Amino acid sequence: MFTSLSDRLTATFANLRSKGRLSESDVNKTVRDIRLALLDADVALPVVRSFTHNVRERALGAEVSEALNPAQQVVKIVNEELVGILGGQTRGIRFAKQPPTVIMLAGLQGSGKTTLAGKLAYWLKEQGHTPMLVAADLQRPNAVTQLEVVGQRAGVPVFAPERGNVSGHDAVGGDIEGTRSHGDPVAVSRSGIAEAAAKQHDVVIVDTAGRLAVDENLMRQAADIREAIRPDEVLFVIDAMIGQAAVETAEAFLEGVDFSGVVLSKLDGDARGGAALSVASVTGRPIMFASTGENTKDFEVFHPDRMASRILDMGDVLTLIEQAERAFDRTQAAEMERKFLAAEDFTFDDFLQQMAAIKKMGSLKSVLGMMPGMGQMKAQLDAFDEREFDRVEAMVRSMTPFERNHPKQINGSRRARIAKGSGVSTSEVNQLLERFGEAQKMMKQLAKGGGIPGMPGMPGMGAGPGKRGGKQQQKRKKSKSGNPAKRAAEERAAAQRATEKPTGSSFGSSGGTEPADFDPSQLPAGFEKFLGK
Repeated sequence: MFTSLSDRLTATFANLRSKGRLSESDVNKTVRDIRLALLDADVALPVVRSFTHNVRERALGAEVSEALNPAQQVVKIVNEELVGILGGQTRGIRFAKQPPTVIMLAGLQGSGKTTLAGKLAYWLKEQGHTPMLVAADLQRPNAVTQLEVVGQRAGVPVFAPERGNVSGHDAVGGDIEGTRSHGDPVAVSRSGIAEAAAKQHDVVIVDTAGRLAVDENLMRQAADIREAIRPDEVLFVIDAMIGQAAVETAEAFLEGVDFSGVVLSKLDGDARGGAALSVASVTGRPIMFASTGENTKDFEVFHPDRMASRILDMGDVLTLIEQAERAFDRTQAAEMERKFLAAEDFTFDDFLQQMAAIKKMGSLKSVLGMMPGMGQMKAQLDAFDEREFDRVEAMVRSMTPFERNHPKQINGSRRARIAKGSGVSTSEVNQLLERFGEAQKMMKQLAKGGGIPGMPGMPGMGAGPGKRGGKQQQKRKKSKSGNPAKRAAEERAAAQRATEKPTGSSFGSSGGTEPADFDPSQLPAGFEKFLGK
């Protein structure tokens, strides 16, 4: 969503890194570049003016002029101002003291309210709540059926006493009275809350109707539902891809319905993303959640500070850690740690477990995009084909249990069978086994403390099981001299050096009469008799 804005801001800050001190003209040029980047991203003009004014005032102040690194200080100022226009603090749902907590969704038709209702319900279910969906959108064709499908995917019950508009003729042009032929959304909303209380659901999510544009009928119906059910939260769902129109729509709903929070849908799109940077600042209502994909799990809490870090290509490590903690099973992680420390072979069964955990975290591209500096590898990320993981998984699942745990036993006939079963060529199976063997060797080398093979500068990870700590004793070189007396003298001198304690000073100089690197073979012929005892 913010790729274009992130690229332009990163390029702007790159020009400042070579400057040890920033002049007023440097600051003005930077602020101008930031202004153009924000306008190009479809951010509302009042927000751009306020943002750039604050950045300029702070950049010309003492906090930059007295900083050891002015460029980094400017980045810090921009980051803090971005956090400010995105809402400042993270805001969660305010739950009612007496359940059920009622959440009402409002927004234009096509903004993704119904899909988001299922995502929100699934997220609440994962948090330990027992949500229920209420189908109060009785105008849009088959909206009730869609909500039932969404609820089924999320594993959440749906209250739908009315079927709504199933004839395909939306009553957009009719008045409120005319829409009652499909059912009364106010009555459905009230009944849904009563049903949730009777069945002990602690959260009720009411999906209301939307229109193709803001009009009086839409606002009146939404206001009637709000007045009837007295929701604890009214969430305004807005399409993050609509640009400048987002501000006008948000202001109209704020005046007509008065929402308490904003949810951004379709944040995974390729639009410029100005809506996200404008709505919170213009309306004064926080952005609470974001929809980041098509799947039920593609839903997350909106953290202004983390989103600002993503925009500035500083990554979002905290969200990445949270996703990993949810995806990876603690028992499996402990077993993997044990096998690693014991230098046991990493098997294909272990590989399948790791693959399944990574898939739970969502799209691999989105996961990689949360890492700092990945904006500079945009081309590589775009070219990355996630279907490659499916092909690898197909090859592994075509193996027998014996083959997964003993990959070295996979001979030519077995490889041909695996290739045929997974629909790939034999050469692809060979490449997989070769890469897997290299990975096994690298993990064993790391566990034993030998570092990564082929990288002499990479330190090891300590002594592994069965390995003696400290430095290994160097093998004594046998003398190569052909003279028996000289060879015996060399061996006695070497043995003496190995057993005697060094008597050198703290500066490394030898305290004895014989240099530390004395080599008897360098003496003239006949001197060896003086070395004997």
